[in-house]
Amino acid sequence: MSDIAIKVENVSKTFRIPHEKITSLRGAAISAFKKKSYEEFQALNGISFEVKKGEFFGIIGRNGSGKSTLLKVLAGIYQADKGKVHVNGLISPFLELGIGFNPELSGRDNIYLNATVLGMSKKQIDKKFNDIVAFSELERFIDQKLKNYSSGMSVRLAFSVAIHANREILLMDEVLAVGDSNFQSKCLTEFNRYKEMGKTVILVTHDIATVQRYCGRAMLVRNGKIMKIGNAEEVGNEYINQNMSDEEKRIAEEEKRNKIEEEKRIQKATTEEKRRIEEEKKKQEEAERNKPAKITRVEFLDKDGKPKNVFETGEDISARIYFKIKSNTEKEYFSFGVGLYNQENIYITGVHSDFEEVDYKKYIEKGFFQIDFMKVALKEGTYYIKASIGGKYVPPFYDFLEKSDIFKIMSTEINKEGLIKLEYKWN
Repeated sequence: MSDIAIKVENVSKTFRIPHEKITSLRGAAISAFKKKSYEEFQALNGISFEVKKGEFFGIIGRNGSGKSTLLKVLAGIYQADKGKVHVNGLISPFLELGIGFNPELSGRDNIYLNATVLGMSKKQIDKKFNDIVAFSELERFIDQKLKNYSSGMSVRLAFSVAIHANREILLMDEVLAVGDSNFQSKCLTEFNRYKEMGKTVILVTHDIATVQRYCGRAMLVRNGKIMKIGNAEEVGNEYINQNMSDEEKRIAEEEKRNKIEEEKRIQKATTEEKRRIEEEKKKQEEAERNKPAKITRVEFLDKDGKPKNVFETGEDISARIYFKIKSNTEKEYFSFGVGLYNQENIYITGVHSDFEEVDYKKYIEKGFFQIDFMKVALKEGTYYIKASIGGKYVPPFYDFLEKSDIFKIMSTEINKEGLIKLEYKWN
């Protein structure tokens, strides 16, 4: 254990969640004579791993995966139901905003209160007090009551106390989730200083880019179990792949659910409503019959031609637009267009066959046209396309799709500003 900071052996933790919620003394008195029913939730299931001294170790996973519960077990806040935790060194936990703080006390008093909880003596606190305040950048507000602080101010004060506690092991749970970009940058600089000092840091965060940048190793947790542990880059990529797969399933389920809801709405409609729906359907069908062409559906594909709705920044993305044409329009000229938009309806880019020498006839034969966007530099977000089919001079269009189904971009980039990622270098 000489080079091990934390060793976790087969740790499990289960919570009992009562089915009945008691909100009054009367309810408590009545329920005292009732048989209580509970639902068990296993937050951790057979977790085993080691963290070496001086290591930066990341723990990642979706909400409810057990990350925060694990950190609280390491900090001694929760007692594991099974298994053992060996800690070789003093721990400075920074797990939740406000733990160890009293909102009725000033920032100054809360520094002394929180630092004392972390095991610092008054003499040690006096010595580091100015450094704690300076790092938090709260000099003007240090004698105000904490209840008047914003959440960002409170987290800055708590983080500042935690890093000045001079402990060998620092537990950080989503420390960068609150606070402005300047303070987050300062935290990351402080992480580098910790690395140089040989301190051990265990970092729980949803920010994969931070884990991949600062952590040597990482662990992916899902449903209370370890899914992968090892190189931070590889673990982060596995987490992204899981998220993309989960998002694909969510989008498919949402589409299925919307279809079922629409069918239920039609079934529940009154006779008059059904008549109106039928009339609208007939009008739409009549309008469709008079169109020389009709867009039937849109599909997004990866570089291998497989349908996909969630991509990474830098991936190839193909938009395939299927259509039908009337049998007596083979000799007509057709043009095709696609516009790319983000969720805020901002127009990003567009392509149109009339602007380029495109053989429209080959698309007529296939029944679809396809635009391949290479190495798409879009940053993380939600996107969709508009699509059109027209004649030689458009508009008017033969058919126009106002909004396709969405596709999403996920990214490991630390810098998520703006819409696109441009290649650049400092000079």
